[in-house]
Amino acid sequence: MNEFAAQNPRPRTQPDRRSGPAAPVARHGIGRGAARLVGRAGVRALVAALIIVLGGARPAAAQEWADLARQVEVRRTKYGVPHILAENLRAAGYALGYVQLEDYGERVPLGLVRARGELARYLGREHIDADARNRLAHARALETYHLLDQDTRDIFEGFAAGVNRYIELHPEEFPEWMRPDFTGHDVHALGIGRPNEAAIRRFLRRLEADTAAAPVAAEGEGSPDDGSNVWAFAPSRTRSGRAILMRNPHLSWSAGYYEAHVTVPGKLNFYGDFRIGGPLGIVGGFNEHLGWATTNNAPDLDEVYALDVDPARPDHYLFDGGSVPLTRREVVVEFKNGDGLGRETRELWFSPLGPVIHRDGGKIYVLRFAGDGEYRTDEQFLRMMKSRNLAEWKDTVRMRARTSSNLTYADREGNIYYVWNATIPALPHPSGRDTAAVPARTSAQVWTKAVDFDSLPQLLNPKGGYVRNENDPPYFTNLNEPLDPANFPPNFPEVRLRLRSQHSLELIHNREKYTLEDVVRLKHSMRMTLADRVKDDLVAAVRASGPTPEVAAAIDLIERWDNTVAAESRGGVLFETWWTRYVRLAPPAPATPASVGFNAEAEALFRHPWTPAEPITTPRGLADPDRAVEAFVWAVDEVKRRFGAWDVAWGEVHRVRRGDVDVPVGGCSGLLGCFRVLTFEEAEDGKRVVNGGDGWVFAVEFTDPIRAYSVLAYGQSSKEDSPHHADQAELFARNEMKRIAFTEKEIEAQLIRRYRPGMERSVP
Repeated sequence: MNEFAAQNPRPRTQPDRRSGPAAPVARHGIGRGAARLVGRAGVRALVAALIIVLGGARPAAAQEWADLARQVEVRRTKYGVPHILAENLRAAGYALGYVQLEDYGERVPLGLVRARGELARYLGREHIDADARNRLAHARALETYHLLDQDTRDIFEGFAAGVNRYIELHPEEFPEWMRPDFTGHDVHALGIGRPNEAAIRRFLRRLEADTAAAPVAAEGEGSPDDGSNVWAFAPSRTRSGRAILMRNPHLSWSAGYYEAHVTVPGKLNFYGDFRIGGPLGIVGGFNEHLGWATTNNAPDLDEVYALDVDPARPDHYLFDGGSVPLTRREVVVEFKNGDGLGRETRELWFSPLGPVIHRDGGKIYVLRFAGDGEYRTDEQFLRMMKSRNLAEWKDTVRMRARTSSNLTYADREGNIYYVWNATIPALPHPSGRDTAAVPARTSAQVWTKAVDFDSLPQLLNPKGGYVRNENDPPYFTNLNEPLDPANFPPNFPEVRLRLRSQHSLELIHNREKYTLEDVVRLKHSMRMTLADRVKDDLVAAVRASGPTPEVAAAIDLIERWDNTVAAESRGGVLFETWWTRYVRLAPPAPATPASVGFNAEAEALFRHPWTPAEPITTPRGLADPDRAVEAFVWAVDEVKRRFGAWDVAWGEVHRVRRGDVDVPVGGCSGLLGCFRVLTFEEAEDGKRVVNGGDGWVFAVEFTDPIRAYSVLAYGQSSKEDSPHHADQAELFARNEMKRIAFTEKEIEAQLIRRYRPGMERSVP
């Protein structure tokens, strides 16, 4: 049984006489006994209180909302970007909560309901297990809230107030059960550190497979295109002599990047992404002094330990010469049961080393993970946002509340910096890597501390004047100063440099000096690096095969093709279709570190697979010319069948569709070596429509005043009736970006609306 994740719980179901809609009354402490505490003279007052609780805001809350609204102004500029000017951080948080609901509606409070562990109460029993886990995180939020600094609490409480105020003013946009009663604790719960559920599932599947003596398919780690690109250029590499930072994430277009600018004079002046759902989920941005960006990494932050059961005592294990008890916690979860509620209990077990995830064969398996119960992630981000120089910013990163992510930095003083950030365990044993449990009988056999921050891979102002990352390991962050993997522990990532990273290096590993506009242009490179590596072999193989006239004409097109996926380019659709077929026809081959990112078939695909000795010129060539010819003949017919002609332009097939916008777009998968990463889904008419990849992109130059560009491809609002739902889609498709308004003068020049959030109706 997976005890922590409650995979096979022992449910205890009982009816609940309360109806679903009435359930929130209990949250406000009003129960049956209340009527007995007042005389008949107080009945009218009690009824009035019930009306306030169920039908509107409490007077104190209404007054708080009014006070906060008077302390903040939202200035919406072109494309709907909110610039929040607040007297204090609480009012800034209030405005952030309010504008997020203006643009994303129900999504934000649903996330807070999820953080409280109450989705099952309103949406049904399928949410029970997640609610049980979330209630534990919420309990951790309650017990640590007072440990946060006042600034963080102010933003959390303001954000909750902004959410509540919007719900109170616009109840028609929300389910009837949604109440404006969120608190700073609920917002805090969003950022509590939790176990890696994917790691637990991988281990349990491996354990089950070993027990059954049967193979098990490896669980994927998400799309290989999930991640980001980032560059930082030192003054030696820019025309202005000022540092430049560029960052673009490429996740699903439902990821909820939210562009905003928050200013509290004397306290904060930050422009960047405020991830939808909370106030401080920052993945990148800048203030007047510095900027940074995150890119995903995948450090091995946890270990599964196999502990020996104490045969003489139930729920104990043998450790350090003694018998150590497990701790049992019961979590009661209410769930929607028709018009009423039911309850189920989940039983979870914990050890001092971590949660119990399985018991069998005389063993207790526990997960020990970095970030267990970590509660300061948002506080760290806020401090990073307020930092004024590298020393302050780096001291904040040393909090290590953010347990993973590459961090890339640039500042007004001309510094550029990169760190492969990870609270990675200092292991006293070889890593099990989520597939094997490590036997442990003493404290000396388990990890107790993280690798020191100063021992992490990092570069400050390296030769060549650049740092970069595209989610690959850190060793080739700068080719002038490569990092030696031998200098790091075995549980650090293996060496790898995929085609997207190589494309990045091909663009910037030189002595060119760039303007900010040059950086924007380079970021939109349309080259497909894979074509540079294998096209010549493909052309030679097809021509040597004695092709039919049509196939010969098609391979002539490939030879003339410019190796790009620009919207107007012809040849890319045929090449991509051929490559996909070539990969699928490849014989199975075991994955190797070098083959990751090439469908784990590198040796079967390339004549020269990737090697660290030739990091940006391999892989290259085709391993099987005959298979390549077979796949190409098939691809010619397939592209003609699907799209009417094998010489179709990339943009005729690949589209941005958002609202009334339907335009051609360039970009492709990072596995093909595109730096402009896009992912697509097939529409009913056979076109491929963008559903992920490059979404929110920014580039900033630390001049005085700061100059910056950005684009949010899917617009500032998810609401289809918003004027800012699709107004950046064509801009994005044209490979253009908008000028960011950062100074007061720029904000006034782009201003389209100013208002005090929540003052649409009069309040006391």
